[in-house]
Amino acid sequence: MQQPFDRAAEDLGNSIHLEHVNVQVPDQRPATLFYVAGIGLTRDPYLMVSDSNMWVNVGRSQFHLPSGRPQVLRGHTGLVIAGRQALLDRLASVAPKLEGTAFTYRARNDHVEATCPWGNRLRCYEPDAGRFGRVSLGIPYVEFEVPHGTAEAITRFYPEIMGIPASLADDDGAVARVKVGKDQVLQFRESDRAQPEFDGHHVQIYITDFSGPYRRLRERGLVSREDNQYQYRFCDIVDPADGRHLFTVEHEVRSATHPMYLRPLINRNPAQTNRTFAHGHEQAPWAMGPDQYDG
Repeated sequence: MQQPFDRAAEDLGNSIHLEHVNVQVPDQRPATLFYVAGIGLTRDPYLMVSDSNMWVNVGRSQFHLPSGRPQVLRGHTGLVIAGRQALLDRLASVAPKLEGTAFTYRARNDHVEATCPWGNRLRCYEPDAGRFGRVSLGIPYVEFEVPHGTAEAITRFYPEIMGIPASLADDDGAVARVKVGKDQVLQFRESDRAQPEFDGHHVQIYITDFSGPYRRLRERGLVSREDNQYQYRFCDIVDPADGRHLFTVEHEVRSATHPMYLRPLINRNPAQTNRTFAHGHEQAPWAMGPDQYDG
């Protein structure tokens, strides 16, 4: 008898990739100490190599860190990165140089929690195919903290306006999960935490139906910026039933025809140093090998 398959598990909807999280930083040196030396990520060697911006590769995704007044995401970003103890050792090594900033780190039961010099929070998990898919390095989710009474309406905004599947879960409170790529979600968790005013940070997604969401956003006056032929932006998430404002975070929306869609990204192996160098082991794979999961 042929094995039954859950075909719906492979549905993506309109959004096919969460590429980057963008927050401004006032100084590249502590940003480099945290994201590159501490977390173990890789500065893009091809684009944004001056001091006005830095792009940091995380598997097939990135952090974009333009120079400016610091921005803090109202929530946290989840990372998959192998080597828990090595990560803790790297963070310990940069700690003295980041004294006097908001930098902290702590080992939790299933992740390492790290806070950048300006307050952006990361949760770093070991690769886990059952939880995050066959990813050994990447951004599986970005979580935002939203007011009570908004999660259910958020699960209606994304399917109705953006054509992106969303679901509501009860995980120590209401959480809206929006499927923005293979094994990638935006999460909106209802919280009592007092939130500061939106400071301009953004996330970027690629979508296949580019004009449909644009038309629906424009009809509601929600398009906030016209960037170019391949890209537009919106900030406000609203209840599609009555226009009630739910949450604000800038979305940079790109078409799948954008010239940089799935541009190959270099990811170094942070275990490689001049003292431990082994030819052929300079790069870290973004996907698990067949020996790391049950195929």
